[in-house]
Amino acid sequence: MAAVDAVNSSSGSSSSGSSQSAAAASASASLNYNDFLQLLIAQMQNQDPTDPMDASQQISQLASFSQVEQQIQTNSHLETVLQNQWISQASDYIGKQIMSADGKTTGTIKEVTVYTDGIIAQTDAGDKILIQAGVTIAPAGTTIDTPPASSDSSGSDSSGTDPTSGS
Repeated sequence: MAAVDAVNSSSGSSSSGSSQSAAAASASASLNYNDFLQLLIAQMQNQDPTDPMDASQQISQLASFSQVEQQIQTNSHLETVLQNQWISQASDYIGKQIMSADGKTTGTIKEVTVYTDGIIAQTDAGDKILIQAGVTIAPAGTTIDTPPASSDSSGSDSSGTDPTSGS
């Protein structure tokens, strides 16, 4: 996991940046696209004049490659949007109460680190919790009740509703 940014309670600010993997994918796509065009031109220059390449095949190849390039660029833009959303939410977590999905770790969030694939909150006690499904986050000053120990393996419900109510 490559760190993108860290936000802690002393600074209360974050800096945004584009993803290294998104930039690498974009650079790779344009490099490959340029290589493809060079190959296509070389192929056209060196084709047999008595048996020229079918123009519809050239257009089909170019269109297919263009679609792949657009998908790579779209994925990199979506990755950037998601990371910016995580960065903007990160400072909102500081000072709030957190309980891990298994209910074993609780505390007040002191620091939040944003990675390319998620957010990790660090409590005042130094415990680190990945913010994911099942994690409970409550307003500052709230006490989070730990779930009762049970043999039910259905998981914890982070919404605070009774899991046996059938909803």
